[in-house]
Amino acid sequence: MQAVVKYAPGPGNVQLMDMPEPAVRSGHVIVEVEAAGICGTDLHIQSAEYACNPPVVLGHEFSGTVVDAESDVDQALLGKRVTCLPYFTTCGVCEFCRTDQPNLCADRRSMGSGTNGAFARYVLVPERSVRLLPDNVDFTAGAVTEPLACCVHAVLDKSTLRPGDVALVTGPGTIGLLTAQVALAWGATVVLAGTDGDAVRMDLARQLGVQHTVNVESEPVGDLVRELTGGRGTAAVYECSGSAGAARMALDLVKRRGQYVQIGLFGRRIEWDADLAVLKEVDIRTSFASTPVSWDYALRLLGQGRVQTRPLVTDTLPLSNWESGFDRFRSKQGIKFVLTPKG
Repeated sequence: MQAVVKYAPGPGNVQLMDMPEPAVRSGHVIVEVEAAGICGTDLHIQSAEYACNPPVVLGHEFSGTVVDAESDVDQALLGKRVTCLPYFTTCGVCEFCRTDQPNLCADRRSMGSGTNGAFARYVLVPERSVRLLPDNVDFTAGAVTEPLACCVHAVLDKSTLRPGDVALVTGPGTIGLLTAQVALAWGATVVLAGTDGDAVRMDLARQLGVQHTVNVESEPVGDLVRELTGGRGTAAVYECSGSAGAARMALDLVKRRGQYVQIGLFGRRIEWDADLAVLKEVDIRTSFASTPVSWDYALRLLGQGRVQTRPLVTDTLPLSNWESGFDRFRSKQGIKFVLTPKG
C-alpha cells in the first residue's frame, strides 16, 4: 500500500512509498482509513523537531472503518465507523497508566511516530483505542476528534472553568478554535486573540459562536478584558499559539488567583515575568495530549452538536498530494487539511 513515511532520521526524509499492509494480531483490529488529519506534529517530525522511530508511517488523527479483527476482539466492531486514540503501547503499570493517563506514560508509543500511523489505507489499532463515531459525525469531522480531545483535556481536566466565567484563548488555529468551542460549550464568555494574518480564522470563530475576537496588533486586548471583567482579569487563559508574546500577554490579563493553561508548544526557551505570576498567585498548568476520559467527552460534544470540527477543515486531499497539504498547512493557507488514503 502507498503511505507517507518518515524513512530516516534528520530533517526532511519523508516521502510517499510502498509499505506492507498491516497484519491483524491478538487484541487488535485493522482500520481502513477514510480520513487522516495533518497535525503540527507531523510537520515537526518532517523537520526532525519531534521524536519518532523511522521508518514509520505518519498520521495520528484519523477515522475509518474496522475491516478485520482478531478472534479475541469484539467481533461487533467489524464494519463500524470509528476513530481511535493514538496510543499504541504503554507500560500498563506506571502511576499514570494505573490512573488512566496514558499520555504521560514514559514508555508510551503512539501511532504516527512510535509505530505506523494513518497516512496509509490501513492501520493496525489496539482494541482499547477504538471509539465509535456518533451517527451524525462524518469521517472528515471524525478525523479531527484527536485535537478536540486534547482541548477537552485542557479545558475540563486542567482548569476549573465555570459557566459565566470569562476565558481568554490565544491563537485561532485548530487548537485555539476547538479550545474556544469547548469553553463556550461549558458556558464561558470567550475572548479569542489573533494577529493580522488570522482574519479568516477569526471570521470562522465568530461563525462558531465566539463572542469576542481581537486582533492584538491593532486592538487593545486589555481594555476589552477589563470591560468584560470589571477590571479583575479573566478567570482562565488558554495559550494555544506557542508564542512568547502571547504567553506574556495572557499572564498579564489573567486575574489574581486565575488559571493559566499552556497548550501550545513554543519549540524554544522563552522569557516571561515569573514574579508577576507569583504576585498574582496565578495557578499555572500545562496540558499535553489527551486521556480516554477526554476522548469520550469529546465524542459526546460532537454527537450533541455542541462543538463542530467539520468547519475547520479547509480541504481534503488524496494521499498523493500530501506535500501540498503539508506546505499549505505550514504557510497558514488554511486551518485543517485532511488526507483521504482510501480515495
